[in-house]
Amino acid sequence: MDPVTRLGVVGCGLMGSGIAEVATHSGIDVRVAEANRDAVETGRRRITASLERGVRRGKLSEQQRDQALTKLSFTHDLNDMADRQFVIEAVAENRDIKTDVLRTLDKALEDSAAILATNTSSIPIVDLAIATERPGQLIGMHFFNPVPVQQLVELIPALTTTPETVQRTRDFASQLGKQAIQAPDRSGFVVNALLVPYLLSAVRMAESGAAHPDDIDQGMELGCAHPMGPLRLLDLIGLDTAQAVAESMYEEFKEPLYAPPALLRRMVAAGHLGRKSGRGFHTYDA
Repeated sequence: MDPVTRLGVVGCGLMGSGIAEVATHSGIDVRVAEANRDAVETGRRRITASLERGVRRGKLSEQQRDQALTKLSFTHDLNDMADRQFVIEAVAENRDIKTDVLRTLDKALEDSAAILATNTSSIPIVDLAIATERPGQLIGMHFFNPVPVQQLVELIPALTTTPETVQRTRDFASQLGKQAIQAPDRSGFVVNALLVPYLLSAVRMAESGAAHPDDIDQGMELGCAHPMGPLRLLDLIGLDTAQAVAESMYEEFKEPLYAPPALLRRMVAAGHLGRKSGRGFHTYDA
């Protein structure tokens, strides 16, 4: 199959900006959409700053940085995605928001064979697919943060997704230099189904006072060789995102181990969301 040369990315937060950046390194023309002009400029700065860090750390040359920037364009109008062959939505982990975005993209895309991918980490793919007129060409494509570093992508076909869409998406993941695994269309897929109960157990341990957050994280880092302890990982993911994923999984399975602990819900309500707010289970520089 022909490689993807024109990619659309909707949302330029941590995930969307990472996906866009990785695609530019593969020589793909990338158009990024955000909600308004201010969000577009924020997204542009986020990607530019990441590329600059790559240069400072010796991972990119200045020429590679400049070439990547020439592959990027930005818009706040989803109709500007009309000529894209493949579009990935990476907006907030909210079913209604994602559904609205995917419906709009479905109508905007001129190519009847264009693929729509959702970067959801918990919402059943079939629920999103049937909201469009191309359920056979909608698939879950779950990247991991930070996208330029993490090699894994979960591919999640819905019951409606065609085998051709799965293969084209697998080929596209390879084009981006990623390793794909196929996951079932059930909340949590493969990785979060295993990871989320572990993270929530760490929250419950801290909540009960059984261990201090620093000790919990050091225990897993030094005792199990994890690169990051569970509470630091939650801070990186974003406590609001973690709560949304847990709630989606609990809604589907009704298993207590997926239920967000009270401490997590209180921290989200207080705005202590982790790295992005400067405070979570640990504190961070603004």
